[in-house]
Amino acid sequence: MSLVIRPSINWRAAIYAGVAAGIIATAVQIILWWACWDVLPGILYRDARLAAAIVMGSGVLPPPATFDWAVMFVAALIHVALSMVYSIILARFISRCGMLVAVLVGVWYGLVLFGVNMYGFTMLFPWFAQARDWITLVAHAVFGGSCAGVYKALHPRG
Repeated sequence: MSLVIRPSINWRAAIYAGVAAGIIATAVQIILWWACWDVLPGILYRDARLAAAIVMGSGVLPPPATFDWAVMFVAALIHVALSMVYSIILARFISRCGMLVAVLVGVWYGLVLFGVNMYGFTMLFPWFAQARDWITLVAHAVFGGSCAGVYKALHPRG
């Protein structure tokens, strides 16, 4: 019989952290798009269509990338759901870390997520390849770091 110590996570803190980090990362991405590329709102609508196409099919992809309530709703649901799942996974890695280490691990985790999302998932959803850029990379790093920070702030002793 072996003794395995599994890190325990606070599910509520992990879910809240995922939602908060998803919002923070999206805000950073929008700010960077606005500040560096001046392509709003078209790029936001494009990225919403990329996400929504996971559920709605590739029929929502063709230009022009304009505002559509159904697309925005489905994209938001997918984004929030993935943010929560990714946060729960991250919480397992950082549950016993202090704040600084947790945030550093979170940034690293965000960079790994960028690779998984922008290169791995493109095998199933090839349309995501067009979203591979430095702003999306930064947004993923911000997601991971803020997710870890929010989780540790909500559950510091876990």
